[in-house]
Amino acid sequence: MFRCMLSLAEQRWQCSVRCMSSAARRKRALRSAFQVLEQPLQPIHQHVYEANLRNSIACRNKYIELSEKVRKGGGENAIARHTQRNRKLMVRERLRLLLDDEDFLELSPFAGLGLPYGDIPSAGCLTGVGRINGLWCMFIANDATVKGGTAYPITVKKQLRAQEIAIQNRLPCVYLVDSGGAFLPLQSEIFPDKNQGGRTFYNEAIMSAMKIAQKLLTILKVSVVCGSCTAGGAYIPTMAEEAVMVHRIGTIFLGGPPLVKAATGEEVTAEDLGGARLHAEVSGCVDHFAWEEKEAYDYTRNIVSTLNFQLPEEEDEERKRKAEEQPLYSSEELLGLAPKSYNYSLDVKMVISRLTDGSRFQEFKALYGTTLITGFAKIHGHLVGIVANDGELSYPATLKGSHFVQLCDQRDIPLLFLQNTAPTTALTLSTTQAEMNTNHLKAQGSMMSAVACASVPKITVVIGGCHGADSFAMCGRAFDPNFLFLWPNARVSITAPGHAGSLLPPDSEQVEEEKKTQEEDKLNRRLKEESSAFFSSSRLWDDGVILPQDTRKVLRDCLDIIKQQQYQMSTEKLQPPLLRI
Repeated sequence: MFRCMLSLAEQRWQCSVRCMSSAARRKRALRSAFQVLEQPLQPIHQHVYEANLRNSIACRNKYIELSEKVRKGGGENAIARHTQRNRKLMVRERLRLLLDDEDFLELSPFAGLGLPYGDIPSAGCLTGVGRINGLWCMFIANDATVKGGTAYPITVKKQLRAQEIAIQNRLPCVYLVDSGGAFLPLQSEIFPDKNQGGRTFYNEAIMSAMKIAQKLLTILKVSVVCGSCTAGGAYIPTMAEEAVMVHRIGTIFLGGPPLVKAATGEEVTAEDLGGARLHAEVSGCVDHFAWEEKEAYDYTRNIVSTLNFQLPEEEDEERKRKAEEQPLYSSEELLGLAPKSYNYSLDVKMVISRLTDGSRFQEFKALYGTTLITGFAKIHGHLVGIVANDGELSYPATLKGSHFVQLCDQRDIPLLFLQNTAPTTALTLSTTQAEMNTNHLKAQGSMMSAVACASVPKITVVIGGCHGADSFAMCGRAFDPNFLFLWPNARVSITAPGHAGSLLPPDSEQVEEEKKTQEEDKLNRRLKEESSAFFSSSRLWDDGVILPQDTRKVLRDCLDIIKQQQYQMSTEKLQPPLLRI
């Protein structure tokens, strides 16, 4: 009796907590009167600004050139074969039918370009986050015009990163499967290791059974079979919570008709072996049978509508958007503030004033550790803590950074890192310098720990250099930010191009000066090539290259995506008794 009363009391308490949290969502945020950053362009900035602008225009042209290359997929012949002979829709046409609009956040579009095994545009698949019935969802869509949908090592890496973002931000995941399985000549880089092909299926299982804060939050996985699912690709739809399959287009089998004939001598059509009708009526592998692709995406939209989310009313969102303050300065000016090199960096507050609502910024410890700017601001109404490089990350700056990161973690405020680190570490030339460097290392380690242990969402934008250990303290890729983007001018390397001498051993009598110079020049040329933003993005060291003027919009989408998980109406589920049969 006592246990029943206790259970009833707990249920009532949980209900009241849910009601309180629901009411809290309807309440307005606290008022703020953050100071306006007066950061107009001055005549003294003109020389540096114009040099940066010329470099940004060149980078933007490169960005446009690569974007056009990626949109062509596997080329004209592959597109004709895909659309005319196979009667399939292009991957971006599929997304237009699936998503509410074309305004989605595409991730790593330049992945797969310029790799040792050739160009794989978009790594053979499109990934990103878009709205379905108003709900942000992760999508992973194979592009069968690229190598027939075959999975390369970079394809697997891109899919795993998309799943990681979905897990981190609690996003429903929709797969548009049109895959030819793994590229067998590179099987050693696709199959055996922990973070290779099999991890995709492991993540699918984990996403269905994640337990967070004693509440079961199920991440929906929907699979639309709109092409071939051969070999490993066959497990994607069978492990999804709901699967839709298109008649005469979709097939699921481990080995296709040629393999059946080689093994048994029997001739069988792809439709009879693993078509939509077979799997809908006989095997039960799929849950919804669609006569055509458009019907399949209607099914998918309806499936997403069954999720237990309570989103804000559209009128409230529209009213909120209209009430937002725009920055006082044009976002186009960011092109001239994107440094062509570290020596061309302008005051980072000029960048902040072109990103935040009303160009307002509440600075934290303004007079201490001035080479790191920290403070609070709003971006499209979202409160964020900003950590931005404004010079070398000194000993006081790292202490200040540690303090601020922990403060944001305590208050559950997302962190935005604007990274432009020093090109190389300071040399140790004296005992005094050695002591200073030792203190700096300890403080740097403290900031790394604070960033690594902070449980709040983190977004990193590399606006200049990403070099050495300072990049770790500024939440580089290894420190697991929710999203990480590069500006086209960004450089990512252990040390900046032109500073290769810091990596070479000190002078000695045995080493000829001419030989050392040649080695240094060779290393600098390699650093220049391998540190570019496009080289980085092609290898998926980030989540994409974004134009400076689009940064505010991208940050808005990221913050909206991060915030969405609080709208899930989840309840604690009692564990059923173990039934032994």
